[in-house]
Amino acid sequence: MADDRATADLIDAYGDTIASCQTQLRSFGARDAFHGPISTVWCRADNGLVKSRLNEPGAGHVLVVDGGASLRSALMGDMIAAAAVQNGWAGVVINGAVRDVAALAQLPLGIKALGSNPRKSAKAGEGAVDVPVSFGDALFTPGAWLYSDEDGIVISPEPLAAP
Repeated sequence: MADDRATADLIDAYGDTIASCQTQLRSFGARDAFHGPISTVWCRADNGLVKSRLNEPGAGHVLVVDGGASLRSALMGDMIAAAAVQNGWAGVVINGAVRDVAALAQLPLGIKALGSNPRKSAKAGEGAVDVPVSFGDALFTPGAWLYSDEDGIVISPEPLAAP
């Protein structure tokens, strides 16, 4: 792990004061461990808002995308993920699908998603930005902190010190 804030150690140290996401997400980026303040997108089979957000300065944030657990079409591919890297995002967590998996694996970005589908999504920009989203029995609130590694994802209302 890039730093000493392993999710299992954070759970051991902070217990029920932090949440863990029960959704089993796969890692697709070259960075297995990442953390940062949360920004969110809520959308359904439409990645217009995902593209828009990841083309803005990320300042080390993690974009959490609630795509309704749909694998019908990808909400992020290699070009949008490359923009996230260029704009300083720490990671992207998608409750849905990605595409261009081989290219994503080469990018220095934390990427977690349910799976992959080569089908493109709509681009109308329907959905909502920076609203609380929930999946895996976890609430992702804009401004809270997300920590992710090979063991999973934990969420804290504030930054956590290493245990």
